[in-house]
Amino acid sequence: MVLDHSVLNHLLTARKERGGGFLVLIDPDRTSTHEAIALAEAAEDCGVDAILVGTSFLLEQDFGATVRKIKEITTLPVIIFPGSYAQIRPEADAILFTSLLSGRNPEYLIGEQVKGAPLVKRFNLESIPTGYLLIASDNLTSVQYISNTSPIPRDKPDIATAHALATQYLGMRLVYLEAGSGATHAVPVELITKVASYIDIPIITGGGLRKPEDCATRIEAGASFIVVGNLLEKNQDKRFSLLREMTTAVHPLEIVTA
Repeated sequence: MVLDHSVLNHLLTARKERGGGFLVLIDPDRTSTHEAIALAEAAEDCGVDAILVGTSFLLEQDFGATVRKIKEITTLPVIIFPGSYAQIRPEADAILFTSLLSGRNPEYLIGEQVKGAPLVKRFNLESIPTGYLLIASDNLTSVQYISNTSPIPRDKPDIATAHALATQYLGMRLVYLEAGSGATHAVPVELITKVASYIDIPIITGGGLRKPEDCATRIEAGASFIVVGNLLEKNQDKRFSLLREMTTAVHPLEIVTA
């Protein structure tokens, strides 16, 4: 097994040196292999810190091939963000080993993890234990539907904070505040501020982020890492400019020292 946490250390270094980390999510069910490669190349050119690959519901039958081709054209860490144990593949550098702590469905609390753990060991993937918390938006997201769980109400920061603290006390390295792919609204700034003031582990947040200022305000609120995916899939003609602007927004220390 990988013991040096090289990918996690890469992310934490990016957060420290750049003021935040920017991760691009590539969904093989929404993106062709050709588009995935183009997005990965653009991400590296624009200074993104890492690439996540994953989907809520896997229809793409050659998930591993997509991961491998992304790895072949980028030096960025490629991290699996799995919707199920079937997405655990040896071609990646690491995996967000998530538990859906906001829900009470045992399959996503521990069932998928038990199925996946032997694969993580067999493939020698770096495991990054992550508490995954769904935060409600106005619409029903794919992950909410597939997981058959209720999200934390967006106007209940105390509930989110208690779940995030439990994530920390369970020994996980990151907490992921997720509005969901294609969410109408991103995780509220006020909720992130509350959680960040209460816990000591880094926060990832994604879903519903559509403008650079959406990313910047959440970094200012205390998030360490921003994830964007759906927006880049839908705006291929503006992809490069969006990546440039969002990378700049997520890396405030680079603006100061430029």
